Formats: sequence, C-alpha cells, structure tokens
Amino acid sequence: MRVRFAPSPTGYLHIGGARTALFNWLFARQQGGQFVLRIEDTDTERSRPELIDVIFRALEWLGLEWDGTPVHQSQRGHLYAGAIEKLLADGAAYWCDCTPDEVKARAESRGGRPGYDGHCRDRGLGPGEGHVVRFRVPDEGTVAFDDVIRGRVSFENANLEDFVVQRSNGSPMFHLANAVDDADQGITHVVRGEDLINVTPKVLLLRQALGTPGELAFAHLPLIVNEKRQKLSKRRDDVSVGDYIDRGYLPEAMVNYLATLGWGPPDGIEIRPLAEIVQLFRLEDVNAAGAFFDVKKLQHFNGEYIRDLSIPQFVSRSTRWLYDEAPWAPERFDVATFEVLAPLVQERVKLLSEVPGYVDFVFLPEPPLDEASWEKVMGKAPELAASVLDHATERFATCEWDAPTLEVALFSYADEHGVAKGKVQAPVRVATTGRTVGPPLFESLEVLGRDETLRRIASARARL
Repeated sequence: MRVRFAPSPTGYLHIGGARTALFNWLFARQQGGQFVLRIEDTDTERSRPELIDVIFRALEWLGLEWDGTPVHQSQRGHLYAGAIEKLLADGAAYWCDCTPDEVKARAESRGGRPGYDGHCRDRGLGPGEGHVVRFRVPDEGTVAFDDVIRGRVSFENANLEDFVVQRSNGSPMFHLANAVDDADQGITHVVRGEDLINVTPKVLLLRQALGTPGELAFAHLPLIVNEKRQKLSKRRDDVSVGDYIDRGYLPEAMVNYLATLGWGPPDGIEIRPLAEIVQLFRLEDVNAAGAFFDVKKLQHFNGEYIRDLSIPQFVSRSTRWLYDEAPWAPERFDVATFEVLAPLVQERVKLLSEVPGYVDFVFLPEPPLDEASWEKVMGKAPELAASVLDHATERFATCEWDAPTLEVALFSYADEHGVAKGKVQAPVRVATTGRTVGPPLFESLEVLGRDETLRRIASARARL
C-alpha cells in the first residue's frame, strides 16, 4: 500500500495541507505501507528551492517522515510529454487556440452553463503559440468511484467540459501529472481534501485513456473551517504551520490536535501518544462534515503537552525564546536562574512564546512596568499600596531570604490590619515584577534576591 502527499511550493505549509499529510502518514503507518512525498513544482515561476525547503522543514517539524527520496515533478517532464503524445495520437486530446475571453464570450452568447464548448475539437489544429492541449471528454456516460469517506460519487460526462491537460507553455496541468505519477509510483490510495473531489473524474478519465492498469482508492477529507464555518483562508485566518511554530506550539501537540480534525478515537480520549493514534486510526471513521479549527482547543492541547515535559525538556524547548527572541540583553540571561523558575512557569504557559513574559522581570535591569497593572493596584489605592510597601521594606530587610519566610513576613500585614492577602500581595508584585500576574510571588522574590527586591520596592514607593 502506497499513499502520497503532493504539495505545491507556496512558501508555507498550510493547516489543511498539514492535516492531509498527517492523515496520509497515519494511514500508511497503520497499514504498514509507504508514505511518499511528491513536490508539484512544474510551475517554474512559483517553485523556487527556498519555497520547497519550507515544506520539508514543516513536515520534519511535525515528525512526518516520508519513505524514500522526494519526487519532483519538474524532473519528470519527459513522462508527461509522452502521455500528451499518446493522448493526441489516440484522438483522446486535441490542440486548442481559444483564449479565456473567447470561451467566456461564446458561453455568454449561447446562455446556459458556462465553460468550454468543444470549439476546437474538429478543427485539426497543431501546436503553435498560445495553443493548449485539451482532453476530449466522452459525450455520454458517467465517471464514478467509491470514496472511502463519502461513499459512491458519480459525475455525468455531459457536465464535464473538455479540460486542459497541457498549458500553452508546454507544462502539464497537475491532474495529468498526478495521473501519470500515481501510476508510475504505484500509488494505491489518494487521500486529499474534498476541494479536489471535482478533479477526480478528470484523473480517472486520463487513467482510462492512457491505459493505466489497476485502480485507485480515494478518500476526500472534510474541509477545515473557522468559527464561522468558513473554509480557512490565508486572507482572514492564520493558516501557516510556520506561524504556529513561531508562537511556541509543540509539534506533538499540533499533530495530536490535527488528528482530531475530522477523526476521533473510538474511546473519546483525544489527547494521547501518537503511537496510540496510529493504532486506532481508520480512514473509514473520518467524518465527512467540515472540521472546526479551534485555536483555543489547540492551545489547551499545547498546554497539556508542555506540562508533560520534564524540566530539562521544558528548558531546552524554550531556548529559542530565551535567547533569540528575548526582551533582555543576552549577557543578562542566566540559565541556572531560569531553571529555578522553570517549574513555576511550566505550570502556567500554554505557548512557549509566553515564557519570557513570566521571567523577564528577573533578567531586565528594571521591571517591565505595565501601566494598567500599576493603575489597578497603585493608582486606585495609593495609601494602602504605600503602607504595604513600607511594611515589606521593614520586614524584608532582616528576615531569612526564602519563599516561606517571605510569605509570613509580608502577610503579617494582612493579619495586623485585617486586609485580604491578595490586596497585600499585589503592590509588592507590581513593584518587583511590573505586573499583576506571573509566577508565584515569593518564589520569584527568592530568585530576584534581597538587594534587588528592596531596590525595586523603594523605586515604586518613590513613584507613589
């Protein structure tokens, strides 16, 4: 059994393509078959090497290893040219010089269904500038196939126009290239998005005309939609896998979540090891209805996977955001200090890109003052804030410097004045970390140190 993933170089791998690649990979691994990667790069203007590399890097990040060497359609032009020659020689295709404007004008003048009308079928044209090759669709009959997900699908030949199989520049259309490549590579199953289901009758007609032996099994996956049940679009949605890499999603979380888009395990447990997903996955169980891409749910998955990391793994996975994209100077970062805070941060973040925001107060020379936090705590109750900071200055100056002792020292104010502990803690947190939220306060102060803590409290007190 062999399946293939055949993306076009666009500069990114979109979420729908990643899900298609994953379902092909899951099916191949579950069946003990092969997962083949084929690059549709016959369009030389859009198929630069750096764009193709993006696909490779995204698939590698997802952990979807392919079998064998990737096939580039740009290197197989002789096969497509041979197929075109056969179609022309057998009368299954013909040359056409109609421009799109001419096709449109004739369709408007005759009324009814738009599209090509077979104008050049019997004109006996040959190759020439601006000439394309069209496939001669039979006038009668149907093209039908059994879809693993959608059941029996049928198309009337009368509703199919004579479609182009070779562009005027001599390059093949992708349905012809796929028909040739699937046969040449021994592909047995085609698993792809439902937006390509209308291409399937063209491929089947081409295979029949080319005398291709054997049959293909098709499975057309449901579209991935946003919260408005609209197909994901790069104009209004975040669709690039690269965007999610940059935000700090873990590949294992992304793969696990993508597996739930149209498919679900029979026991209803969605977050689980990939090895278990491979064992449970069945193409027959994929739902034909559109699959909602829920970013909040993806973040939940990611948070669960982050918390499942060991501390060394969490530190290692956070490296990019601690060094390359951190708001502090590189020389101010100390990994040993971060390792102390890491367990506290790991419990709270859903994205690795959030990590610097939880520890920046330690590595910046001054706390990153959030004006909204200052106004909420210091601006609305300045007298209380000043009193708490004075109390903290006095007690912190002489107490032992560990989290439990610091907690007792500060909260003694709450006991003495009958103030809620949250209202006592807030001014010290804003003074030392710049925000109202973050890792546990007293563990943070222990890492920050006595001198720096007292300096920041004094600075905040002066501002008050």
